[in-house]
Amino acid sequence: MTTAPPASRHRWELQRGFDELGRPLRDVTFCVVDLETTGGSPGDGDQITEIGAVKVRGGEVLGEFQTLVNPHTAIPAFIAVLTGITNGMVADAPPIEAALPAFLEFAAGSVLVAHNARFDVGFLKNDARRLDLIWPDFEILDTVKLARHVVTRDESPNHKLSSLARVFRSGTTPNHRALEDARATVDVLHGLMERLGGLGVQTLEELQGYSAKVASVARRKRHLADHLPHAPGVYLFRDESARVLYIGTSRDLRRRVRSYFTASEKRSRIGEMVQIAASVSAIECATPLEASVRELRLIAEHKPPYNRRSRHPEKVTWLKLTREAWPRLSLVKRVLDDDADYLGPFSSKAAAESSLAALHEVFPIRQCRDRLARKPQRSACVLAEMGRCLSPCDGSVDPQTYAAVVRQLRDTLLRRPDDVVDLVHARMSALADEERFEEAAHHRDRLADFVRAAARTQRLTALTGCPEVVAARREDDGRWAVHVVRHGRLAAAGVIPAGTDAVSYVEGLRASAETVLPTIGPTPAATAEESEQILRWLESPGVRLVEVVGEWACPVQGAGRHARRSAGATKESPLEQ
Repeated sequence: MTTAPPASRHRWELQRGFDELGRPLRDVTFCVVDLETTGGSPGDGDQITEIGAVKVRGGEVLGEFQTLVNPHTAIPAFIAVLTGITNGMVADAPPIEAALPAFLEFAAGSVLVAHNARFDVGFLKNDARRLDLIWPDFEILDTVKLARHVVTRDESPNHKLSSLARVFRSGTTPNHRALEDARATVDVLHGLMERLGGLGVQTLEELQGYSAKVASVARRKRHLADHLPHAPGVYLFRDESARVLYIGTSRDLRRRVRSYFTASEKRSRIGEMVQIAASVSAIECATPLEASVRELRLIAEHKPPYNRRSRHPEKVTWLKLTREAWPRLSLVKRVLDDDADYLGPFSSKAAAESSLAALHEVFPIRQCRDRLARKPQRSACVLAEMGRCLSPCDGSVDPQTYAAVVRQLRDTLLRRPDDVVDLVHARMSALADEERFEEAAHHRDRLADFVRAAARTQRLTALTGCPEVVAARREDDGRWAVHVVRHGRLAAAGVIPAGTDAVSYVEGLRASAETVLPTIGPTPAATAEESEQILRWLESPGVRLVEVVGEWACPVQGAGRHARRSAGATKESPLEQ
C-alpha cells in the first residue's frame, strides 16, 4: 500500500473539504422538464408528443422551452382526452429527431428535475439512444421522491403533482400539458426547498441526500428486532396490551424491522405506530410469496389500525347479469349458486357503478329492479322514451331479440369486451375533436373501470377453476421455490433443500398441502387480493409449471389487452394512485 506525499495529501484534503461544503442551492441551475406521450412505456413503442421545460436559478426563471412533437403514430383517444393534444395539433410539429437535440441544448449544464423522473427521463434517454445522440451526464432530482420525505399524508392524500401544487399554492394548475406542468413542478420544487431550508438543507448535495431525522424514541426501540431471523416472513408490531398495530412482510425480517428504528420514516402514521409499539413478533415463511399471502390473511384477521391495505377484503361488490325471463344487470355483495354471470369483485362500489354505466351505454337492456313476468303489461319508462332501453315492460321487444342482446352482453363480460371498448372509444374521440374533454374523461374513466374489472374476472376465473397448479422458480440464492395453488388459494409453499430429489420433494409438498374445496362461480377460494398475488408470481419470469390439474387459460381476445392500454394512459406512478 502507498500513501500520498504530505504536500499532495494536504491539497487533496483541502479540496475534499471544499467539495463536502456542497453547491449552494441558490447557485444551482435547475431545468424542470415534463413530457406528454402517446402512452406509458417507450418499450411498448409509445412516443413523445410534447416537451415543456423551465430553467431556473436562485428562484428566478432563466428561460422556457416548449414544443409539440410529431410522434408519427396516432394518438389514442385515451391520451387525447387526458392531455388535450390531438392528431391534428401534432401533424405539422417537428419530429423527435429535431425536438430532442434542441431540448438537450436548452438543458445543458443544468440539474434535470422532473415529477416522477423515471418516466420523463426514461423516454428522453430511450429516444437519445435510438437516435445515437450523446446523453449528457445530467444529475437527476425527482420531486416525487423528495416530497415523500417532506409532505405528510395529513397535508395531502398522495404525492401527485396536482395535489402538491395545491399544498404549495402554485400559481399554475397542472393540466397534463407539458409546459404548464413544468411550471407547476417549479413551484413545487421551490416550495420543497423553502421548507427544507428551514431544516438546514442549503446545498444540492444535502437536498439529494435529505432524509428526516430519526426520532430518539424510535432509536431506543431498535432492540425489538434483535431476536428476529434473517429470513423471509411476516412481522407484527404490537402495543403493550398485545394488540396488533401493524403487519408487514419482508425477505429479511430482522433487517426490515430494524429499519423502522434506525432509518427515517416518511409515513407519519407509521412514525406514530413505532412510538406506540412495545414488541414485534414474526412468522418465518419458506418463500416471499408465502409471506405476502400470510400478510394478507393476518391483516384480514386482526384488522390492524395502521395498515392502509384493505382490512375488510370481504366488503366487495360484484356486477351480476341475472338469469330470469328478462335479464338485467345489478350490483350485489356476494356470488350465489344461481347460474348467473358475475363481474368483479370490485373493491369499491363507485368503480362497480362506473362499470355498470359503461355497459348500459352500449347494451339497452332494462335497468328497472323489479322482476318481470314473461309477458309483462306495464307502461314504458323514461329510458325507453330516450331510446336507451328495449322496453320489454310494454312489449316493445320480443324475447328472442332481447335474448340476443343479452348473449352479446354475456360474451362481453366473460370473453371479448371489444364492443364496449370500440363504442366508448368512438364517443371519446368525437368529444375530444369537439374539445369537450371533461365529458370525454367521464367515458374514459368508466371504460377503464370496466376493462380492469373484466380482465380481473377473467384472470381470477381461470385460476379459480383449476383444482391444482404446482409451479416452481429458481430464486436468487439458486434454490427452487415451489408453490401449490388450489382453486386460487395458496395451499403449500416450500424450498427444495440442496441435494434433495426434486420430484420426491414436490410430491411430498402436494401430499401435505391444505385441502381446498371449489367455490361458487368466479369467486376464488381465497380473497381476490391473495389470488392476484399468486397470479403475479405465476406470471413472473422464470416460473415453470410442474403440474396443472384442469385448464388454466384466459380468452385470447379478453379484456387484459385493453386493461394494459388504459393503465398506460397516464404517467402517474402506480405508487401515487
